[in-house]
Amino acid sequence: MAENPIRFGIMGCAKRARKLASAIDLAPNSTLYAIASGSLEKAQLFATENELPKTIKIYGSYQEFLDDPSIDVVYMPLPSSLHLQWAVLAAQKKHHLLLEKPPALDVVELDEILEACESNGVQFMDGSMWLHHPRTAKMKELLSDPKLIGQLEFIHSTSTMSPPPEFFKDDIRVKPDMDALGALGDLGWYCIGSVLWAKNYRLPNLVTALPGVIKNSAGIILQFSASLHYDEPDLFKTVAIIHCSFLSHSSMDLKMIGSSGSIHLMDFIIPFQENSASFSITLLAKFVDLHIGWNVKPEKVVVANELPQEALMVQELARLVEDIGKSVSCPDRKWPQISRKTQLVLDAVKKSIDLGCKPVYL
Repeated sequence: MAENPIRFGIMGCAKRARKLASAIDLAPNSTLYAIASGSLEKAQLFATENELPKTIKIYGSYQEFLDDPSIDVVYMPLPSSLHLQWAVLAAQKKHHLLLEKPPALDVVELDEILEACESNGVQFMDGSMWLHHPRTAKMKELLSDPKLIGQLEFIHSTSTMSPPPEFFKDDIRVKPDMDALGALGDLGWYCIGSVLWAKNYRLPNLVTALPGVIKNSAGIILQFSASLHYDEPDLFKTVAIIHCSFLSHSSMDLKMIGSSGSIHLMDFIIPFQENSASFSITLLAKFVDLHIGWNVKPEKVVVANELPQEALMVQELARLVEDIGKSVSCPDRKWPQISRKTQLVLDAVKKSIDLGCKPVYL
């Protein structure tokens, strides 16, 4: 543990907050200082169920929680409909912000949040934990080598799940007044983010939702697919297909196919295990005579990690916050820029769905 760890506060005692509470405990430069819920009873129950230390401050009011100047970073797993109000206030109170995805309902809201963070000198980061896994950096290293994968031509990304029946009645992700973007905001954030990551955060020229969108009776998206097209001068054209669903068997596939090779993994959002993760790479594959086999097999690349990816995310954010506090650096603009580009493409998919799957140009 660092001598002066960055103090995190969790604002909203949702189930997803349990993993971040553990991650904050595991990260060597952070500590869980406070938690808050809409009622003191819920906050106390969260502390008891998760066996949090007795020293943790417990708030039954979000306002009182944000008024605590000792909190360095606020992790906010609230429903996305509440993000604008509370994230802006958190920034105004000089708290750095780790905002659960989707960070906003649209880019207009997100811009307001990001402006509040920038004008108050606080760091913003969304909760895309997979970006912090060392496997992600290793894949980027291989993708960036023109002698390996070559020009990226096709990307396929899925995030699907099969929740129990009560999910469709009670979960905030199917309620229009809580998480109105449904599967697009919850699962699509990752798939869109993976495409942008693979393309070095260049925006696609064209986004089109594909037929077959499924919504519930309240109009919340339960399943969708979309294509993202890159048509860049002097570069290979790239097509990406994403598919997200609350109605399918669990999948987290990411496949990137280039002119000379491909990378494939089946667990890009949440690795199959916490202490290592892998992907397969295939280079210069061809069929053998009579097409009875291949000349090469995929090579498995294993990347070990000392901490779970959520703890690595917390560790990186705490490092940035510490440097800001010491006036060593200003807030890193990379993370808000990544979030904003992801939100822009998400908005385009939403617009295409609303237009009956018509193309949307960016």
